[in-house]
Amino acid sequence: MADSNPTPVFQIQRVYLKDLSLEQPNSPQILLEQAQPQVDINLALGAEPVADGIYEVAVTATVTTKVNDKVLFLVEAKQAGIFEIRNIPDEQLQPIIGIACPGIVYPYLRAIVSDVCTRAGFPPVHLTELNFQAMYEAQNPQFQNTGPGEESKIVTTA
Repeated sequence: MADSNPTPVFQIQRVYLKDLSLEQPNSPQILLEQAQPQVDINLALGAEPVADGIYEVAVTATVTTKVNDKVLFLVEAKQAGIFEIRNIPDEQLQPIIGIACPGIVYPYLRAIVSDVCTRAGFPPVHLTELNFQAMYEAQNPQFQNTGPGEESKIVTTA
């Protein structure tokens, strides 16, 4: 006899670095400047189905650091995870994809950005902790209209 109410499943299949880029377009001349750099941080969330009950959720950070309107360095990192999500009611699926999954992936992204900046010879850029639940609730109407594969944008300035 088949179970008419299957057990909900939420499993992390894999967390991985999907894309990483570092640019220092004005080196070495800009490294001699002593001015305080301006740091802009842009974050984006993306989610798309990979197979039945399997979703890829990605968080992308773009860190642009300028000195006197010249780019000192630019880091772009995209950390992703593959999640198995099955037998979850539709009204709970979007919050899981928009809150729980990015919350799992984001700490890895924070570590990558900090490490890349340090390895490039700069002080680390520490991405702030994020409350994905508050962001989801604030963007809920927009998030509901975002289709699979589209990204929800978050912009911050440090």
